[in-house]
Formats: sequence, structure tokens, C-alpha cells
Amino acid sequence: MEGEKGAVCVTGGTGHVASWLIMKLLQLGYSVRATVRSNSDVKKKIGFLRTLPSASEKLEIFNADLDKPSSFDAAIEGCIGVFHLAHPMDYEGEEAEEAVVKRSMEGTLGILKACLNSKTVKRVIYTSSAAAVALNNKGLDVMDENAWSDIECCRAFSINSSYAVSKTVTERAALEFAEEHGLDLVTLCPSLVVGPFICPNFPISVRMGLSLIFGDGDQYKGLSQTQTCMVHIEDVAAAHIFLLECPKVEGRFICSSIQATAYEIAQYFAIKYPEFQMPSLDLSREIENVRLLSLSSKKLLDLGFKFKYGLEEMFDEAIECCREKGFL
Repeated sequence: MEGEKGAVCVTGGTGHVASWLIMKLLQLGYSVRATVRSNSDVKKKIGFLRTLPSASEKLEIFNADLDKPSSFDAAIEGCIGVFHLAHPMDYEGEEAEEAVVKRSMEGTLGILKACLNSKTVKRVIYTSSAAAVALNNKGLDVMDENAWSDIECCRAFSINSSYAVSKTVTERAALEFAEEHGLDLVTLCPSLVVGPFICPNFPISVRMGLSLIFGDGDQYKGLSQTQTCMVHIEDVAAAHIFLLECPKVEGRFICSSIQATAYEIAQYFAIKYPEFQMPSLDLSREIENVRLLSLSSKKLLDLGFKFKYGLEEMFDEAIECCREKGFL
């Protein structure tokens, strides 16, 4: 039975942002159709979705894979909104960039075609990334939605270049498709998403945010190259729902609320969590003279959206969650 607010589809349902978004949608009375891949590893991890409040009445789980775009048709049919968060993830860099881009592009365009064919989908929210905005050599200190990452810069600056390249290329293609076919689509570009998580795996964005604590040199090095832009998971989920419900929106929206250097983050951890061993503050100070890049969320804020969480909540709740789940 459909909820009063109708049915929405969330692709990539076991992911960090997607699972939190599903939880919030259920709380607000939406009926949710979540898509997950059909492989055995994913099937073992979906139990936490079924135990969410109201899930037994309002959550349906569908098997779908970006390699088979038509597999999303059943989940999308009859929905009023679609949140497309599914994205190929190659954390180890084992897959060729071309293959990742191809799967992301073809899967996304197939999903958008299904939204058009449904005749019921009123709006699509495509979850892009700040990685599709900030990796360029334009020299801007503050970047807004007019900024796009350069593909060669993605390859040079990003730890996981296939992710940044595929997000950039796919977001452009999604916007072009929507304009050509008259599909109501907006894209959301979150910065580093930090905070608690309900998925069983350890989200890469949270691990990056806590890389100083975990002694993850590669991730720490990536954060130290520039000022880190971050956003709380609750604010990201709220922004998705806000954009679905807002009467008139178009184009891209950056979702980022906090900027901090690695030194400032190290200071916070050292004072609040002295029990953790981290790189020395002297070492962190050496990279204090970094590019103070920030991402502007003015377009989102001008619509009336408000961020509710700051740096303390992001890190404190992430650390508490990691302790509860046995990661710390």
C-alpha cells in the first residue's frame, strides 16, 4: 500500500548516503523502493534496511545492476521521484577507468529513460559529488555550480581518479539528457560526507574524514593538499528530500557546510580525543599553507535550505558510531 506521500525509488540502497536517505524518507511517510545489486555479498548486507522503522510496511527491495539498466524499470515504475545514488565503486583501482565510466554512464542514462517512460516520475535527483566540481586549475578560491572538474586534473589530483572522472562525465551527461528530453532532473554535489552511518560497511568518506585517527597515510595526504570541505550525513539526506519537494528547482546544487584544514582537524582531535595517536601537529602545521578552497552552497541556501550540523557533530558522531560498530 502506497504511503500518503507516494512512492520514491532510491538506487544503490546499501550505500552510506542512500541508506540514510531511505531511513529519513520512511520517517517522513514515503513508500520507498530501494535497489541493490543481486550478488551474494550485497544480499547478505541488506538486513539492516529491512529492520528500519516502517520498513515492513513501506520498503520494497529490488535487485538491479548498472550493467543492466533495464533492471531498474520495475523499481521506478509508478514512482513520483527517483534518487539515483548507485555508482560503480573501485576503491582498489583494479578496474580500467574506461570501464567504470562506461558502466556509470550507460546505467544512469538507462535509469533516466525509465523515468521518462514511467509517466509518473515528477523529478529525478542525481547524486554527483564535489569531485565533479573542484578538481581543476582555474585558481578559484570559492567554487559554485558553474565550476566543473577537469578530467586531466581528476587523474592528477584524485586518489581514486576513476571515481572523479566518472562522476564528472556522468553528471554532465545526465544534465544534457534531461534538457534534451524535458526531464525534471537536478544534481546534488555533496562534499566529504562525515557523521554516523547505519550501513554495515565502513564508508570510505567517513574513513577519509577520520584518516588522521586511523593513521591512513594516503587518505591523510589527500586531505592535506587543500582545505577540506565537509557536510554532515543528516544534512545531505535532508538536501536530497528538500530538492525533491521544492516546487521549482533546476541544474546543479553544491551541498557543503564546513571547511577546515588538516591542521585544524588535527587540533580538534588532539584536544577532544587525546587517546588517539596521530601525526604530530608540527607535521600538520607544515601543510597549513595550502590552497584554501571552499565550495559555495549559496544556491541551495537561497532556496531556503538550512544546514543544521557543524564540525563537532560530524566528527563526534562519526567516532561514536565507529566505536559502537567495532571499527575503533
